[in-house]
This record gives sequence, C-alpha cells and structure tokens, in this order.
Amino acid sequence: MALSIDSLAPDFTLSSKSAEGLKRISLSEHRDRSNVLLLFIPLAFTEVCTKEFCDVTQGLTAYASLNAVVYGISGDSPFAQEAWAQKNRIGIPLLSDYDHAVARAYGVAYENFLPEVGLGLSGVAKRAAFLIDRQGMIRYAESHDDPQQVPDFAKIQAKLSELEAAR
Repeated sequence: MALSIDSLAPDFTLSSKSAEGLKRISLSEHRDRSNVLLLFIPLAFTEVCTKEFCDVTQGLTAYASLNAVVYGISGDSPFAQEAWAQKNRIGIPLLSDYDHAVARAYGVAYENFLPEVGLGLSGVAKRAAFLIDRQGMIRYAESHDDPQQVPDFAKIQAKLSELEAAR
C-alpha cells in the first residue's frame, strides 16, 4: 500500500546520469528549500512512460513557478535512463532505483509485474506520484495498479498552488 498523505516521506539517495555525468541526488537536499514531485514509472522506453515524461517536460516551467522540483524514478539503470531521456528529449532528472528499494519504501512496487506475458518482474514501480512539501511531508499521493493510468496532474498542480499560497 502506498504511503499516505501527511506522513513523512522516506529519504533516499539515488543515482542520476546526464551529460554532466553521474551524480547522487537525495530527497533531503530539498528540505526547507523546495517542494518535490516524485513520479514513479514502471519502465523506460515504454509508450505511456515516454508520453507522460515528455508531457511533464513541456510543463516544467509551471512546476518551477510553484517552487517544485520534479524527479522521475524507475528501476532502470542510470545509463539506460540517460539514453531514453536523450532519445525523447525528456528534461526531468531521472533517478535510478535499480534495486527497487525506494519503490518498496513508498509502497508502490509490484509483487509480480506483467506475469501475463511471462515476465513476472518483482519490485517494478507502479505508476505513482508523491508531492512532498519543504518539511518533507507527503501532501499528495496517487498510485495506480494499471500501468496505463497516469497521475492527475491538474490535481497535483492545484495542491502545489495551495501549498505555495499557504506560505
């Protein structure tokens, strides 16, 4: 079960690869500085995940204007994520949860992903969104068992507006 609203978001440190090189990013780096939107996806190079992250990339300025940093998280290697981002012009920093520990900590890991096609992958992240405020508290949470269903970004942006208005 996914973590609930008004609970403390588990901290993590994950790898990210870009043209600037490999670096480590921690959730706690943003404490007292910015809101954070975590977008979990099952797999890079898939149609729905690509469309979701390309759409979010086009709207990154809206998130920045609401003092939010956006991260995409999947169990793919940081090198595969970088290739996917370059191929599709994804501008969201992608974080590699290669061992699926963060997906499990947030309660959004499949026990058995795509068993119907013979894959049966364990630990793959469900499509999920968590909005974390400057104090590290989860203020919005959405998780879907159906990998085709994307988060409600209008609700996410409305919650971000509410958080910024309350400052």
